[in-house]
Amino acid sequence: MAGHVLIIDYGSQVTQLIARKTRALGYYAEILPAGLPLAEPLSQKPGAFILSGGPASADDPDAPTLDPAILEADLPILGICYGMQLLAKNLGGALSGNAHGEYGPAEFYPEGDAAIFAGLTPGRPTKVWMSHGDRVVATPPDFRVTGRTDGLPIAAMSHERKKIHGLQFHPEVHHTAEGTRILENFLRDAGLSPGWRMSSFAREAVEQISNTVGKDKKVILGLSGGVDSTVAAALLFRAAGDRLHCVFVDNGLLRPGETDEVANALSSCFPNLNLKVADAGAVFLKRLEGVADPETKRKIIGHTFIEVFAEESRKLGKVDFLAQGTLYPDVIESISPQGPSALIKSHHNVGGLPKDLGFTLIEPLKYLFKDEVRALGKELGLPEELLWRHPFPGPGLAIRVIGPVDGESLDLLRKADAIVREELKAFGLDREVWQAFAVLLPVRSVGVMGDGRSYGRVVVVRAVTSVDAMTADWARLPHELLARFSSRVINEVPGINRVLYDISTKPPSTIEWE
Repeated sequence: MAGHVLIIDYGSQVTQLIARKTRALGYYAEILPAGLPLAEPLSQKPGAFILSGGPASADDPDAPTLDPAILEADLPILGICYGMQLLAKNLGGALSGNAHGEYGPAEFYPEGDAAIFAGLTPGRPTKVWMSHGDRVVATPPDFRVTGRTDGLPIAAMSHERKKIHGLQFHPEVHHTAEGTRILENFLRDAGLSPGWRMSSFAREAVEQISNTVGKDKKVILGLSGGVDSTVAAALLFRAAGDRLHCVFVDNGLLRPGETDEVANALSSCFPNLNLKVADAGAVFLKRLEGVADPETKRKIIGHTFIEVFAEESRKLGKVDFLAQGTLYPDVIESISPQGPSALIKSHHNVGGLPKDLGFTLIEPLKYLFKDEVRALGKELGLPEELLWRHPFPGPGLAIRVIGPVDGESLDLLRKADAIVREELKAFGLDREVWQAFAVLLPVRSVGVMGDGRSYGRVVVVRAVTSVDAMTADWARLPHELLARFSSRVINEVPGINRVLYDISTKPPSTIEWE
């Protein structure tokens, strides 16, 4: 898309927020890892660059550097934190290390009449968020100081003639009070026009998929029932019609009524959708018998899924394209500037299909974030109950039954999990909570039920708030709701006599227990 924004990622933990906030303002943005050759991205005629923050020191010999092509392109540039330091270093300014760094909130005082601070009153403080060690101690030639904090004389700088700006603080985080306004000022002053709309994305994506698959080629999609694969199915159906074949593998590890819920919802929206449900629960349970190690569980489930999916695909004859619901965070992480330690996320459904199946891959959502996927689903007419379903792990309830998986444990967990989700929805909190579910522990506890001694199983309720699941905090749910969880689970699920609530954050914990 001509006139879009290229965000160069130098390893900041919040680079994705820059793209999200930019897109929310109506400007299309793509994230590229530092060091990626820019010839091809520049050929798409971007309208501006944003240089992200990062953990390195710009004076470190091994630190990511500023590609000369960025300056040579003569486009508007916004450098944030590390990005500002790179601009200063490469354009003739000076940096200095800070023994203590500066982390957290600060009062920022804009100075002068820089376009990037339009609408802010010079000299009047506004709250910003800092997270840096180094600082700019001398601006490059032709730059002027456009903002300071009490502890930082050069907290912002702007070129006298060119549309190049540096901010030591992070406008992309919500802790920066005027961050959205500052980003929008930069984009408008750069001469860009807001044209990023989900309706236009849907239209262009359908056209692109149609051109790719032609008029007689088949497409197969592994449908998990989650938001991503469901929206991908809706988009692909618009483009390929009855040549799209969706395979829903029922592994026997799903929540109550999951298969029927997804199948009925999709059929009501797309009556002619080719949806095959492969009932393979018995196969999965047999292979999981006696297995306690979580990684072994995952591998067994993944390999079995591949076998079942491959078998169903062979029944369709020649299939030319394989579709996946890969999202933009997966793409970003797979090419992170952090190096090989940041591995590509493994998809629970079709990511490991044998190469000899001969498919060409289609990933229609790979430039979207989760919130944008939901917006696209709404644009495509999918019902709210599908779009706002809580994330569900690929291995299903197998990794929420801690220890070996068996039919009895799955039955207990399904009943407990259904109660948790029902009560959360009844309290009107299902949209505020990112994910809520029950976990069955491999321990028993003594209790008193009906004036007699009980020795029952233990359930943990896990509920978290998050934006993208990269980090998460435990949800501060009302005590009345927690009491409802406990009362209903203990009274309605035979064999359970104790309910716990997980108050761990991610990190150091993970959202799932296994």
